Amino acid sequence: MASETIPKMSPFRAYWRLASGYFSGERGWLRRGAVAALLALSVAQTYVQVRINLWNADFFNALERKAVDDFIGHGLLFFVWLGLSASVSMAQLHLRMHLQVGWRRWLTRKMLKNWVASGRHYLLNFVPGDHDNPDQRIAEDVRVATETAVDFSIGLFDNLLLLVSFVGILWVISGTLMVSLGGAEFGIPGYMVWAALFYALAGSVAAYFLGRPQILLQHERREREAELRFRLIHVREASEGIALLRGEEDERHDLDHALKDVVRVWRRLIANMRAMAGLSASYYMLAGVFPIAIASPRYFSGMIALGGLMQIVGAFGQVQSALSYFFNNMSRYSEWTASVQRVAGLDRSLAGLDAQATSAGSGISVTANAGTSLRLRKLDVAYPDGTVVVNGAHAEVKPGERVLLIGESGAGKSTLVRALAGLWPWGRGSVELPPDSTFMFLPQRPYMPLGTLWLAVTYPAAEDAFDEATLKAALTRCGLAGLTGRLAETQRWDRVLSSGELQRVALARLLLHKPDWIVLDEALSTFEAATRGELMDMLRAELPGATVVSATHAPGLEAFHDRVVTLVRGADGARLATAEVVGTVIPGATVRPRPKHQAPRIAGGEKRRKPVAKRAPTRFHAMPDKPEPAAP
Repeated sequence: MASETIPKMSPFRAYWRLASGYFSGERGWLRRGAVAALLALSVAQTYVQVRINLWNADFFNALERKAVDDFIGHGLLFFVWLGLSASVSMAQLHLRMHLQVGWRRWLTRKMLKNWVASGRHYLLNFVPGDHDNPDQRIAEDVRVATETAVDFSIGLFDNLLLLVSFVGILWVISGTLMVSLGGAEFGIPGYMVWAALFYALAGSVAAYFLGRPQILLQHERREREAELRFRLIHVREASEGIALLRGEEDERHDLDHALKDVVRVWRRLIANMRAMAGLSASYYMLAGVFPIAIASPRYFSGMIALGGLMQIVGAFGQVQSALSYFFNNMSRYSEWTASVQRVAGLDRSLAGLDAQATSAGSGISVTANAGTSLRLRKLDVAYPDGTVVVNGAHAEVKPGERVLLIGESGAGKSTLVRALAGLWPWGRGSVELPPDSTFMFLPQRPYMPLGTLWLAVTYPAAEDAFDEATLKAALTRCGLAGLTGRLAETQRWDRVLSSGELQRVALARLLLHKPDWIVLDEALSTFEAATRGELMDMLRAELPGATVVSATHAPGLEAFHDRVVTLVRGADGARLATAEVVGTVIPGATVRPRPKHQAPRIAGGEKRRKPVAKRAPTRFHAMPDKPEPAAP
């Protein structure tokens, strides 16, 4: 859900909370050293600029005296200072960009870790907050936030050095301006410093009031751009269904509406930036004439030479530029503020998921027990708003049992499945899992990672966990013999394969990993009754010792299970029709007791997948479809 206003927290405080950890830790000393080197280079660059300002006086005085030898000597000296300035600038650029890349990588990894941990990327879909389009926030807004932060920090330090250095020079060389007022005459010492201060202050105040709306506009622009991109990706992913239903016109209308929102914000932004551009052009054109006009009376009176006048103009320009730093960077500041607030909004939403769970109950505790069964203890499953969907579940599933959980669509079967897996924290009660057991969960539409078919079938195990013969045997056993010759082929398998083929690939994973516990959440819904029966017989033959829990509303599977438990809707939430409830389990990790959201160990999850060329680095488990019905 998009936020309507920017959060109240200062962008500097918000960003510091996000990124300050970059300068601590095991490599913090190296990063702090890079900052110190950048500051030292800034001091060196300021020294060069001061020397060039002094050179101005000598060079133009030689020009005014027509002293050719001095003119040539000072001209050659200029190239020395020019070479030093260029060398320092290149070193600054190198260090600054390395610092920006390193900071971005660190913060991106931090955000990714928080986003994909414990199914948070899935849970964000069900809670309100400022976290829409997290992909753009992590990929683009983190980049803007880190790069601009480094530029601002170094730029501010540079300008403070210039200000301190050139205020003194300008104070000395500008002298005292004598002013007659009402018959009285008085002097203004260092009058060019006061003129530069007045000029920069007037420009900065005008820029602040004129450019302040850009902060809100940049924030809204990023939201609208992200929404347009999201809709485009959605059309691409759902292209087959759209084409079959001839829904292109409706999709075009929706995309056009999203584009109009982008254009509307851009028009408002253009109007504001047009006004800023006019102010900026006037400000800088006048800056070239203003110091000459102010200093010219002393030049015409013979109190200063041409070299002195040019030195005053150069020093005035440095002081005015330093004082105008805010004016010069108003647009970038607005963009940076918007990006920081978007990253901070996502971070707060991720951190607030536990509080959301508590607000909907005391939270569901998923822990390991001392036995071999899966037990439910006074389990209530709720929606994020506190509405109870499953009430008072209390049951036990023993090893080797085959239990069928049925109920009408919308009764809460899938929501219960996710709660038992630790992917649904909202509610209260506990789920106790058998320790040292492996689990696999098969949703209605299985997840297919990017890469080869080999990787898709072995997921989430390492690519070398199974040999080719074993993979081909599993595919053939599940009715996919036609795919055995395509194991090394890289495709978007979630789009290439049909729904039935995807479900058969998921069954092949079961045969490879041989989990102790299997949960089928509408995993055979694509097939007709006869085929479902054949596949259930196949699982019984290939994995005779596995515990199987099936959640479905499709008829005809009762004969393949030992017990049938019905989830019946009620006014205070659905209840189990018998005293024994079917336990359901989904993907997770090694079973170890923890306060909340302990997930069972998924078969094949012991190894980390090796990097594979031309494969996106997707390392997290497939997230199932949204529970039924959609959470409010």
